Amino acid sequence: MKFIHAADIHLDSPLHGLSAYPDAPAALLRNASRDAFSQLVERAIEEQVAFVVIAGDLYDGDWKDHNTGIFFSKEMGRLKRAGIRVFVLFGNHDAESEMTRKLTLPDNVQSFSSRKPEVHRLDDLKVALHGQSFKDKAITDNLVLRYPEPVAGYYNIGVLHTALEGYSAHANYAPCSRAELNARGYDYWALGHVHEFQHWSEQSEIVFPGNLQGRHIRETGRRGAVLVTVEEGRTQVERLYLDVLRWESVAVDASECHSMADVARQVGRSLEDLLQVDSHVPRAVRVTLVGRSRAHGSLFGKAHELRAEVLGQIAAIGNERLWLEKVKLATRPFDAVNDVGARMDAIADLQEILGEAAADPAFLEQLRSELQPFFGKVPADVKEDVPFLALAREGDFSALLAHVSPALLASLMDGE
Repeated sequence: MKFIHAADIHLDSPLHGLSAYPDAPAALLRNASRDAFSQLVERAIEEQVAFVVIAGDLYDGDWKDHNTGIFFSKEMGRLKRAGIRVFVLFGNHDAESEMTRKLTLPDNVQSFSSRKPEVHRLDDLKVALHGQSFKDKAITDNLVLRYPEPVAGYYNIGVLHTALEGYSAHANYAPCSRAELNARGYDYWALGHVHEFQHWSEQSEIVFPGNLQGRHIRETGRRGAVLVTVEEGRTQVERLYLDVLRWESVAVDASECHSMADVARQVGRSLEDLLQVDSHVPRAVRVTLVGRSRAHGSLFGKAHELRAEVLGQIAAIGNERLWLEKVKLATRPFDAVNDVGARMDAIADLQEILGEAAADPAFLEQLRSELQPFFGKVPADVKEDVPFLALAREGDFSALLAHVSPALLASLMDGE
């Protein structure tokens, strides 16, 4: 017996982070969640699974119009014609209180009640699915405590949308522990809410499949669902990668680079390496330059030129598969900056002056008064890309000097 477990599909949820760029794949961004879901349906049919479980957040919230529901009905019709049943549990995003529109779905689709835990029995397969949908968005009760005992002689699946223990990055909805899940005595727990894949093989198989399609740069790497095979009492969990556009964060080591050109070539090599895995999946990439580098001074203050260099590398690779989300500079000056006194007296004097300035209240106040009028004119994306602006806005000009001084010295040593 095989089934697919998916969660956090967020159907028709927009993708964020590329729409402002002229070369962004607009159609792909707009339809990504639907295209990934269609791939899920296609894979279910190919694998001839007995059923599909969706463990919450099928929808991203109330529909803007009925087109979202019509699309879902169409895909469910494909599964019905293939003889595949579907069990849907609603989570915090598509809780009963959040949804004002609905459509009558094909009869191969069954949902879990939000009033109390409900059991769907598949007597032909000897499978029992236990679950409870969210009635309200912010369910903070431990729902597991009310789930029924396992059905004797059946393969028991618990379906739950939960934060689980230790996932502080996600809202603490329907909290519970792995110990409580294991104690319920089910064979498999089909979880949702946490967008990263996790699998614990304990008394029960406990699985977060992760979300089906990454929606922004905080959801990087391969995304999809899981294929579960049950044979002779053993449960095998296999990841299915179904995302149609993948977000990646690439750290490029610039420690061996001496110039902007060196950095550009190093970025190009890193991006080519990235496409060696799942080359058919387009990527939206954030490039972060790291390491102690002699090129640090030549990069400092040249965000637009650096971005253009990276875009040039992407164009050479082929930007039909690769789009740039952002370039971030996190390099540090080469160690030689610490010994400037032995090499260049003038720069050593400047280093001393900068050190004294950081502790001079009069100088810091003058710096504050001269820079303050410019803070409100800085675009939001620049504020995010230039961390020391936050120090200036907070009035910590001593820390600001400590942040800027090494880069200034490195730039001077490079003859910039």
